[in-house]
Amino acid sequence: MSHKHSKGADVDGDAASIKTPAASTSVTPSISKTENDNKSSEGGSVINEREKKKQAFVTRTIWTFVMIGGFFIVIASGHLPIIAMILLFQFLTFKEVIALTSEPARDKKIPYNRSLNWYFLVTTWYYLDFPSLVDFFQDQIYSNKFLTLIILNHKIISYSLYIAGFVFFVWTLKKGYYKFQFAQLCVTHMTLLLVVFQAHLIIGNILNGIFWLFLPSALVIVNDIFAYVCGITFGRTQLIEISPKKTVEGFVGAWICTGIAAVIGSLILSKSDYLICPAQNLSTHLYNYPSCEPNPVFIPQVYQLPQNIVDLFGGKVELVTFKPIYFHAAVLATFASLIAPFGGFFASGLKRAFGIKDFGDTIPGHGGITDRFDCQFLMGSFTYLYYQTFISNHNMNLGKVLQMAIINLSAPQLIQLVKSILRYLNREGVVDDEKLQVIVELLAS
Repeated sequence: MSHKHSKGADVDGDAASIKTPAASTSVTPSISKTENDNKSSEGGSVINEREKKKQAFVTRTIWTFVMIGGFFIVIASGHLPIIAMILLFQFLTFKEVIALTSEPARDKKIPYNRSLNWYFLVTTWYYLDFPSLVDFFQDQIYSNKFLTLIILNHKIISYSLYIAGFVFFVWTLKKGYYKFQFAQLCVTHMTLLLVVFQAHLIIGNILNGIFWLFLPSALVIVNDIFAYVCGITFGRTQLIEISPKKTVEGFVGAWICTGIAAVIGSLILSKSDYLICPAQNLSTHLYNYPSCEPNPVFIPQVYQLPQNIVDLFGGKVELVTFKPIYFHAAVLATFASLIAPFGGFFASGLKRAFGIKDFGDTIPGHGGITDRFDCQFLMGSFTYLYYQTFISNHNMNLGKVLQMAIINLSAPQLIQLVKSILRYLNREGVVDDEKLQVIVELLAS
């Protein structure tokens, strides 16, 4: 048994010895080749991924500087180009958000869906932004009877246009798609509220003075930068689930840094009449602008320190002098740090809900306009309301007086108003008796 076993073993061994070379020549190279291919594939994948990231970083950096340079050029170009820029961003943001629902509507063959969205945008533009620009084109508008009627009946025309869109929407309701169509209408109106209305308030900031656009926008950018830097350096605790990379440490650190930047920024920017003066016309630019009497917040004020603080300094310091804008800038910085980022979180949640990475590819390396300006809209609306509540001195200007007179007074009353103004100017010595008599006779005739 043992002998047979050994013989069998020898035979097997011989067979093995015969087959091994063949096996080694056929199997071994193939295994080696596969491993090499895998290593080569993995190495190539790593290199390709590294190259893609490098290329994306270069593209993103280049376009960052392009955007910063373009922003400064537009700021220097004056109020009208800045307003045009805001309207363009408003249009592109609306387009990107509405596009999320346009494709499903096209698949369902719902008629006039896209056209109705744009109709509501134009109607909202007319209602919100048209009156804001009337003051700067009074000669052209009030000399034209048709344009004057549009101004006098602006609100009822706006309402009529909206109702027409509402009726048309109901008329286009398609059986089996009611829920989807009403969801579309809600998305459109939410976009009008969160984008178009807030952009309208940003235009109000521009007319109040370019400072109220420049500083808040810069604070959002500064906060975003320092949130990244502080998060990378100190970040340990996750802030919010919707954005896993955001940390509490980065959030708080960015708040402190943004507050410091706000005070320094307001110190520098408040020295420029071009930035702090309200718009008197839309033809001004950096090298051609009128001076103005600055808002009191830009003028240094003397403040009495509380007694406990005076005692702390041994009575050596009782009064301090600084511009109130420093305090207001710190408030804006607080909003830019603690509240405005939630506009970005909201946009992130919306993208996750629709399963997309970016809202668009308008800006190479940065995604769409919405991806870059999601926080700016929220910041702009707060700045407008804060300005109107705590900063505006509510002075009447010529445009508002003229508009109120034309809208509220009849033709005989307007003539009487002109005569009263002429008599006042006569008493002040601006218009002499002879000219007053000629003008009064012309008005009477």
